[in-house]
Amino acid sequence: MKFIVPSQDLLERLLLVNGAVVSKPVLPILENFLFKIEESKLTISSTDLETSMTTSMEVQSKDSISVAVPSKLIIETLRSLPSQPVTFTVDPANYNIELSTANGRFKLAGLSADDYPKISDIESTGSFNMPAKLLSRAISKTLFATSTDDLRQNLTGVFVELFADHINFVATDANRLVKFTRSDIKPGVESSFIIPKKALNLLKSAVPNSDDEIEIAFNNSNVSFSISNLQLICRLIEERYPDYNAVIPKDNDQTLTIERSGMLSTTRRISIFSNKTTHQVRLGIIGSELTISAEDLELANEAQERIACEFDGADLEIGFNSKFLVDMLSNFDTDQVLLKLSAPNRAGIMVPSDNEENEEIEMLIMPMMLNN
Repeated sequence: MKFIVPSQDLLERLLLVNGAVVSKPVLPILENFLFKIEESKLTISSTDLETSMTTSMEVQSKDSISVAVPSKLIIETLRSLPSQPVTFTVDPANYNIELSTANGRFKLAGLSADDYPKISDIESTGSFNMPAKLLSRAISKTLFATSTDDLRQNLTGVFVELFADHINFVATDANRLVKFTRSDIKPGVESSFIIPKKALNLLKSAVPNSDDEIEIAFNNSNVSFSISNLQLICRLIEERYPDYNAVIPKDNDQTLTIERSGMLSTTRRISIFSNKTTHQVRLGIIGSELTISAEDLELANEAQERIACEFDGADLEIGFNSKFLVDMLSNFDTDQVLLKLSAPNRAGIMVPSDNEENEEIEMLIMPMMLNN
């Protein structure tokens, strides 16, 4: 059984779905791609049993072929080849695979497709569409705030809330929180689910930055993302998400307006001198001047810088984790940001000076106790 395919086209498709392949899996066959050819169409699948990816392309073939192909070996081989047609010959008796080019041939051991986990479409209870670039933006603006604590599985993914006329993406690790809202995405249903971090990272890499529509279908345990000839299916985190609205303060009436890039670069410099365990920096606001400082008492290191700002409240001093501040400032696009405060022991809210049309984004950061 044979098929012919351009080497670089095949390599691009394999790299697109390679993220779902895991090294040293529980089932050895999961280190393979599943190749399936019907009517000159090659479908390539990969899975780690939690997340599955599928893509397809046209090939030259008169046969129907199914075989599991070693992922690492086939990718390394194709990467080393110049762009040219490659002929795959599969022995149905032992699943051995031979790759033939104009100047050489390569043999690798395949496995029976019958042993590969079955990947099937989900039976959805709801679906909606959104442009690929908006999904990519939503992931970028929230994923960094998810937790890495496996003991709190519900915080390790992004919480998606669907409403008739808008959609929310929420992420938190209990020390910071991001809420990203698009009012131009109208799911038409009310539902919610938590998408795991790995699936979102794969989507972020695979989804084009275009206006092409992604179909998002879901049920109680799975969600699928489909665009052109790529599909990703993942198992949802089936735990309850905390009531994040309860922790977002509504009365932070003291607003610090500051140039974003200046505060970002200053915070990065000052954080070098902060304690390596707490990463604490101190924000002191007096009139129209912000002083950012840090110290490490154990090593006798300290630093401070002053930058101009606008502040419509009483003089205030508050401590924050510098890593969280840097992450938040890095994920805004505007020249200026607003930091809404109320007291040294109350959470701060950071928002852009101007939201994009149909978009709202706010980030919460918990304060740290200052050592006076």
